[in-house]
Amino acid sequence: LRNRLDWGTTTQGTMAMHIKAIPKEVPREHQWSPYMDNGGSVMAVAGKDFVVIAADTRMSYGYSIGSRNVTKICELTDQCVLASAGMQAERHTLHKVLKAKAIMFENTHRKKMTAHSISQVLSNTLYYKRFFPYYTFNVLAGIDEKGVGAVWGYDAVGSFERSQYVVNGSGSALATSILDNQVAFKTQPQNKRDLSMEETVNLVKDVFTCISERDIYTGDKIEIKIINKDGTKSEVFQLRKD
Repeated sequence: LRNRLDWGTTTQGTMAMHIKAIPKEVPREHQWSPYMDNGGSVMAVAGKDFVVIAADTRMSYGYSIGSRNVTKICELTDQCVLASAGMQAERHTLHKVLKAKAIMFENTHRKKMTAHSISQVLSNTLYYKRFFPYYTFNVLAGIDEKGVGAVWGYDAVGSFERSQYVVNGSGSALATSILDNQVAFKTQPQNKRDLSMEETVNLVKDVFTCISERDIYTGDKIEIKIINKDGTKSEVFQLRKD
């Protein structure tokens, strides 16, 4: 505040000083971000000789629904599928880049890239952009060289880990505890067993149903990809639309 001195006369006739405060303009900070989280959840669960990967199709911004039919899944090969949550524009660009790399590899070497190789290519691609990263949170699923189902989870800058199951996106906190109980049997180790393909698909549907009841950014429907040695099959499951 900038002060101004005013002189006045008191009732006794003496001079008195009054200080008046004058507001001073202060600089304001203007912010802008190139990123937007469009919500949604992606999930994958690996079995002995198969893997199931799924993602919802809702695209949100704030408290609004931009679209109810936007895919978050990209088939890189017939035995490797990528699902990404986060910003829709970044996701689209990342999927396009990885699809191009997979095609270039196949044209050069006359064979398809393995799931393990794609997992490293995805990590390198994300890390290369670490200073201005793809705003995506990825789950990669496929069949490895031994015919075993494999799932890899990633953060935005390429750190990744292979796991039996991975959940990313706005509903990840709601789903992880269910999978801890029903896939890893962490709270009931005496009942631990391997789930069949049908049981895994039904579990994925149940988990997404639970997420959509509590997460406004996940809903409408889910795309499910079932991968085994014979290739990839697709399935759609409807969720709540409010």
